[in-house]
Amino acid sequence: MKTELRVLFFSPIAWIVLIVFAFQLGLSYCDGLADEIRDVAMGYRPYNVTMNLMAGYSGTFSEMLDNLYLYIPLLTMGLMSREFNSGSIKLLYSSPVSNMQIIIGKYLAVIAYGLILIVLMVLSLILTFYVVKDADIPLMLTAMLGVFLTIAAYTAIGLFMSTITRYQVVAVIATMAVLAVLNFIGNFGRDMDFVRDLTYWLSISGRSKVFLEGMICSKDIIYFVLVVFMFLAFTFIKLQEERLKKTKMETILRYVFVLGVVLGLGYFSSRPMMIAYYDSTATKQNTLSVGAQEIMSKIDDGLTMTTYVNLLDNTWSKASPSSKIMDMERFEKFIRFKPNMKIEYVYYYGPGTHDYYDEKYAGLSSKERMEKICEIYDYDPKKFVSFEDIKKMEDISAENGRLVRVLKRENGAKSYLRIYDDPYVYPFEDGITTAFKNLIEEAPMIAFITGHDERSCEDYGEKGYAVFANNGTFRSSLINNGFKVMSLTLKNPVPKYVDVLVISDMHSAMSENEFMNYKAFVESGGNLIIMSEPKRIEFMNPLVKELGLHFADGILVEPSDQYPDDIIAASIQAEAVYVSPYFSKLIREGKKIITPSSAAVEIIDTTKGFVITEILSTSSQGSWIEYETKNFIDEKSCVDSQKGEVEKSNPIMLYLTRNIEGKSQQRIFVLGDADCLSTKELTTSRAGLNGVNYDLITEMFYCMSYGEYPVRTQRVRPPDDELYIGRPGLVVAKIFFIGLLPLSLLIICVVILARRKRR
Repeated sequence: MKTELRVLFFSPIAWIVLIVFAFQLGLSYCDGLADEIRDVAMGYRPYNVTMNLMAGYSGTFSEMLDNLYLYIPLLTMGLMSREFNSGSIKLLYSSPVSNMQIIIGKYLAVIAYGLILIVLMVLSLILTFYVVKDADIPLMLTAMLGVFLTIAAYTAIGLFMSTITRYQVVAVIATMAVLAVLNFIGNFGRDMDFVRDLTYWLSISGRSKVFLEGMICSKDIIYFVLVVFMFLAFTFIKLQEERLKKTKMETILRYVFVLGVVLGLGYFSSRPMMIAYYDSTATKQNTLSVGAQEIMSKIDDGLTMTTYVNLLDNTWSKASPSSKIMDMERFEKFIRFKPNMKIEYVYYYGPGTHDYYDEKYAGLSSKERMEKICEIYDYDPKKFVSFEDIKKMEDISAENGRLVRVLKRENGAKSYLRIYDDPYVYPFEDGITTAFKNLIEEAPMIAFITGHDERSCEDYGEKGYAVFANNGTFRSSLINNGFKVMSLTLKNPVPKYVDVLVISDMHSAMSENEFMNYKAFVESGGNLIIMSEPKRIEFMNPLVKELGLHFADGILVEPSDQYPDDIIAASIQAEAVYVSPYFSKLIREGKKIITPSSAAVEIIDTTKGFVITEILSTSSQGSWIEYETKNFIDEKSCVDSQKGEVEKSNPIMLYLTRNIEGKSQQRIFVLGDADCLSTKELTTSRAGLNGVNYDLITEMFYCMSYGEYPVRTQRVRPPDDELYIGRPGLVVAKIFFIGLLPLSLLIICVVILARRKRR
């Protein structure tokens, strides 16, 4: 090892690599530091500085890791090829040194050199410790571990490649070729389960990136150990062949045996039950939130997640056989806490939403379309089940052929997890956690009252509520956030399983029987959301009168130059934070709730026992209840005191609570506008008004579920959110890392090589 190190450092290549590595390290680190300082100067509060600066997918260590495939082959190219080319290998064979000692000595020499590279990286870690508040040291150490393991693996590969050729240039190219193969082998055999598992494990792509995110996983540690073992074993077999004149067949069998042992151990160690994890980040960002962990711990029986994927739908590519590994990785955090969870994929053909197939194969049956596509993409038609057979297994008709996951417990509990029509497509941790939570408790039932042309949860028209209530492709819809939705009439008493009634914009009065059923629900402590329109207050006022409220005559206006007078940008009141803390963020950011054509909500009776909180209201200036003007498209309104119009703030939304013995707190929202939750308003962008109506929906139902849904997986803000360095300090850092450090190494290099030349 000492001899090999001496030879290594008497080589200009080793010094050039060291100097270039130090320069690139300094350049990358100082650029990242400059970006953080610039953000602070622009008024932004730093966030997760250690990850952004040092680790992650764009930090300093990540950039250095990406360049290792250039450096290590240059260091290993002459380890054995130099011996073969010069003939000195015969001297090694005739010496008392064994093949294993030769291999280990040369390998450890390059590893020692790799440790010097790590020491250079430690210098940036030390500076980060002093210039970043509460720098995440364990995260940086984990990232450096990933870099070191990569160096170890690349070195073993380079050593073997140097053994099979006498030419150093060929050894460099061969090493890079093997690294390329290991990076892309994960794409081989992706349509075959067993082959896919083996090639995916063998792939080196992304292995070190896990460490850069602050995660230490036993399967990745074992992977690098096995790769090092495999290529050192290959090197030993090659030397044995040269030294003992082994036959080609015997040598090949040895290679195959080593490869088989490595693949077997790798496959076994990557099974969920065999994996151990350690999240080194300060906020445990790679681990499920505490709340999610508690939910997973309560699923104490068997659990199966079945993904149904339709070949004839445009969601096919999201979980096709070739995408299966990537799709499963999205659930790795959950599998960590439920390693015995069965994950199954069912591929079928049936009616879908693929416009291209509908056009190209018009007139063909689903089966005929499937056969055509299988012929084109070389799929096995026997792997696909018909939709009719799927319905016998699981009725997923409501999903319209889109990808859906069905989660089932042994006790019979079941929930659905979907993908969405938005830029992110896949559910986040909170969405997945919601699906698991529905397995351990009954989802809240939201009933939308019908029978008088109310706003319907099944209506996708402009005035309907289906978009936020029942739309499976919308991430924030009720059914994707843990709720159940149904339509209900009040001809019969409200079922006990109904948690919330939504009554919106009735076009006619309730019958006496319906009203009695409504009144009984209110008196029993049921939760309510009541929304009116100015034109419907005669039908809605009897309902809110039971609550001590009244929808005022007239229409609220807030004249502006850009929009009709009845378009109100309602302000969220300070008291709203008692309903949901999230409202405080919206208030700070100046967000508004857009309410077109709204009635004011007045308090007329305070003896009903409710505590009333004002959630939304108009401005105290420039807003009033308009009694005369009706056409706000062609006319402008103005305050007419003779008509009783007074410029003042008027409530648009009130929140009522009261305690009823033996029941949870009763909660009721009353809004003077039903359009603010409609499809048209939710899909309309009004420039300059800062509307966040979606947030209002989310917080309303979060309150109605007593904070249970939607599930929220908030995390603690990373503590490293302050810098102790400015531009003068950055200049000093640049002088050291980009100037003095590489220059010092260059001077040492010149001195050592000059002394060697004189000798």
